[in-house]
Amino acid sequence: MTGDDLRALLREVPAPVSVVTVGARQPVGLTLNTFVSLSLEPPLVGVAIATQAALHELLRETGVFALSILSSGQEHLAQHFARGVPPIGLWAGVETRTGELGAPLIEGALGWIECRLRSEHATGDHTFFVGEVVSAKRGPGREVLVHVRQGYS
Repeated sequence: MTGDDLRALLREVPAPVSVVTVGARQPVGLTLNTFVSLSLEPPLVGVAIATQAALHELLRETGVFALSILSSGQEHLAQHFARGVPPIGLWAGVETRTGELGAPLIEGALGWIECRLRSEHATGDHTFFVGEVVSAKRGPGREVLVHVRQGYS
């Protein structure tokens, strides 16, 4: 069993696409297809962030993060935040507003979740961050953007 074997199987499983953001000195965003609802009482969600990602340490420092759950038609934003754009150009042409906790929220999304960091767990080459949900709001997007078989639908 290798990581490539697991990756090949998981490519067949549809996953909602979101952008996790942190409002630090220089706001940063990263495309994810690995966020999960963990609990309703208290409301908790989890995200897995690669330890080498620029956002990783910023999330630790700020202790807060936001998820913009992308809607169909926002594939360009998923690709934009997945390719590691240098921070200086990261937000050029991206419509956002600032959330209650200071992280950018992407306009036009299906919805937004804002969290305070509750705990973190080392998991291989990622850290699994658990966030306590402070705010969850429905956006104007009509259908969720899904990643499956190395593409979006």
